[in-house]
Amino acid sequence: MKISVSSYSFAQYINKGTLTQFEVIGKAKELGFDAVEFTDLTPPEGVSEEAFAVQIREECARQGLFVSAYTVGADFLKGDKKEEAERLKRKVDVAKLLGAPLMRHDASYTTPKTPNGLENVLGDLACAIREVAEYAEKQGVKTMVENHGFFLQDADRVEKLINAVAHPNFGWLCDMGNFLCADEKPEISCGKAAPYVFYVHVKDFIVKDGNSADPGEGFFQSRAGNYLRGTIVGHGCVPVLQCLKVLKKSGYDGCVSLEFEGMEDCMSALKIGLNNVRKYLSLTE
Repeated sequence: MKISVSSYSFAQYINKGTLTQFEVIGKAKELGFDAVEFTDLTPPEGVSEEAFAVQIREECARQGLFVSAYTVGADFLKGDKKEEAERLKRKVDVAKLLGAPLMRHDASYTTPKTPNGLENVLGDLACAIREVAEYAEKQGVKTMVENHGFFLQDADRVEKLINAVAHPNFGWLCDMGNFLCADEKPEISCGKAAPYVFYVHVKDFIVKDGNSADPGEGFFQSRAGNYLRGTIVGHGCVPVLQCLKVLKKSGYDGCVSLEFEGMEDCMSALKIGLNNVRKYLSLTE
């Protein structure tokens, strides 16, 4: 399997202004990654998103890397679904310019206040998402949803959505760490996700019981009130090796993308995390 890195993993340096989204490419090469996954592009002033996508694709090729995926935010339950679908079609065009074979978009961050929850909105969600998937198929880009955003973070809920969309061009970005946000065991949920997986995020969290005192800065709470903090892959509570074994046994042989969102220095974290992912992958052979 090829190992990619999410541009989001460099957020510490990007937010401080010491690294640009474009410069992430050189850092990824320096660290030893095979590819880069880009989150929503932030072009320099005076440069269009489309032109920036071409610049990134060309620089990745120059550095001997490739763009593994394009990751964008979305919410089909907030505002007009048709408008959101049209916006995402434009993002598909950007993904094509990037040379990304895959584009991940969210389904929703909004928890609808209805008696039936997911069941009450599933049909409309699936219809809008299918429209994007059909458009993307014509552009040579596969679309996918991530277990992400609390409302659609549980494996059973995401599986239900994918089966409701029922389109071969639409699948799952399986984030093994995010299952903990819904208080699920990652290895079990990865097994549920396996038949639908287009792409994988390798991510780790430290977990503390919700009955304990708030650990403080850096932690957030899961749906059930447990405390989570992002950390270096291999230093937390996600059974990364077991998750990779489950996915590989199912036949997955695509990219795994390292996503870091912890408090440790991101460069050190990515170096250690990459070495750990390489080791884990060698143990799945």
